[in-house]
Amino acid sequence: MLVTATLRQFIKYRVRLKPILQSILLRMKKFTILFIVLLIGIGVTKAQDSIKVKKHPNIQFFLEGGGSLGSSTYSGVGAMQVDRFLGKKKKIIVGTGLRFTGFHGSDVNFTTAPANLTSNDENIDTLLAPTPHIYSANLMLNLGYQITDKFQAGFSIDLVGFSFGPTGSPRYIRSGKYKTVSAKPSSPNYLLTGDHDIGSLNSQFYLKYKFSKRFGAKLAYQYLFNELRTTTTVQTSPEANNRFRNKDSSIYVGGFFNF
Repeated sequence: MLVTATLRQFIKYRVRLKPILQSILLRMKKFTILFIVLLIGIGVTKAQDSIKVKKHPNIQFFLEGGGSLGSSTYSGVGAMQVDRFLGKKKKIIVGTGLRFTGFHGSDVNFTTAPANLTSNDENIDTLLAPTPHIYSANLMLNLGYQITDKFQAGFSIDLVGFSFGPTGSPRYIRSGKYKTVSAKPSSPNYLLTGDHDIGSLNSQFYLKYKFSKRFGAKLAYQYLFNELRTTTTVQTSPEANNRFRNKDSSIYVGGFFNF
């Protein structure tokens, strides 16, 4: 009897502690990410100092920040990037870095994501997310061209990374009928081209203008893939699926600082 009572009491406290532990783990995850970002920032600064000493004029380190606003969505972007200038005239730009994107919205539709289903409209189901929050950190590739000393044009795209965010309660809609389900951001993220992509990925066609040696502005057409994954398989026809994607295009405005 004593063992049974003790076991019941343990289960009771475990149930009560579960949401508290989940909240603590979520906070630890956020602090871990901030810590990693801080370490990366320190690494970039050290690398910048090293480059200054070695005098590599064809390599540039910079920080970028900006955002975009859609009809019912908005996103914020921060990036740490290094570019190398190539070619005889040093006008061809190849770079890489880390890009952080935060996506938010109101009543956003996420549709069936897998490429083998999206080719037929009859296979498309929908998740209607009332307030989605998706955060992604991805390694990116940058390709550009230095038009003049002031102007630069190019294209950047996320390659691989991870996403996180709160679990939401969107509506799963099929054939005019709906039910409330549980979903959270897909992770990890992979660039596989088109609807074969997995997770949340950002890409931009951009134009940069340099005001001074250190500061400049950036204007871009941003195309953002965001993906939610339901915690259970909700779509069963023509095959099982729990991945749903939103494709968001908008005008991005930002600024950058060269080290």
